[in-house]
Amino acid sequence: MQEQILTIDNADIRAFYGTNDEYLNRIRETFPDVKFIARGNQLKLQGEPDKIQIISQLIGSMIQEIQRRGSLEHYRFSDILAGNIANSSSFHESNSDPNLILYGVQGNPVRAKTKGQQEMVALSTQNDILFAVGPAGTGKTYTAVALAVKALKEKRVRKIILVRPAVEAGESLGFLPGDLKEKIDPYLRPLYDALEDMILPEKLRAYLEKNIIEIAPLAYMRGRTLTNAFILLDEAQNATELQMKMFLTRLGIDSKIIVTGDTTQIDLTKNQKSGLLQALKIFQNIPNIGFVFLNAHDVVRNKLVKKILEAYETVSRLENKE
Repeated sequence: MQEQILTIDNADIRAFYGTNDEYLNRIRETFPDVKFIARGNQLKLQGEPDKIQIISQLIGSMIQEIQRRGSLEHYRFSDILAGNIANSSSFHESNSDPNLILYGVQGNPVRAKTKGQQEMVALSTQNDILFAVGPAGTGKTYTAVALAVKALKEKRVRKIILVRPAVEAGESLGFLPGDLKEKIDPYLRPLYDALEDMILPEKLRAYLEKNIIEIAPLAYMRGRTLTNAFILLDEAQNATELQMKMFLTRLGIDSKIIVTGDTTQIDLTKNQKSGLLQALKIFQNIPNIGFVFLNAHDVVRNKLVKKILEAYETVSRLENKE
């Protein structure tokens, strides 16, 4: 254990701590093993030497930012926190976790939290194509995006392509305001939300502008060959059989595909068949194609969601018996 006292010099102390000590509390959450005692412009730290060193560097960066700009904006603090952690090998070594996927923009770990998610991570390394099927709230999309971001950060792929069918689930695109992009974006919003948790805002904007990360409707994939890319098809239950065939045959050299979907939420018209349902039947015995099935036990949302799903599963079993 090491003890060190840091003095916040030549910087606005209120800007340093943040509103209601917000910044200090986020540092505490990131380093739970370190004891913080704040008294005015002095901060006493007690903990492992490597952690103390990281925090000292972090605090130095925060002071420099305040001195340079006169304030410390929320997004800049997040950038500084994540940047210091990302550049510290000792932090990652001392926080080794077999279920850790990556660290998010606030330095918060993104983990495979459930058995189904852990199986999903394992199978993604063993297969070129992985189907992850399960109900809402099981974290399948979030985990898939995390795996894609990890692959990009580790330079195992050159780009990420995130795809969704723009199926009109009770709402007509023609009646929505705006141009095509503005009409499509609501269907793609969950993918943006996941990315914003994992990539610093400025870097994410740059990735999107340079098409290093591409988010697009499924129809835009026709005619392309996707090489050296990590590709995610989300809400795949709403891809038709022809669309699924078109999508899977886009797979190029050094690429990986994860297909996620929920077979209980198919929004296709009665005369259209789900490509996900067909794929689950015809690809079972093909090498390098993996399958993971998540269930209510994998729900990571409000605990009530788990009970709701279990109730629906009970009804479904009773109906099948009849």
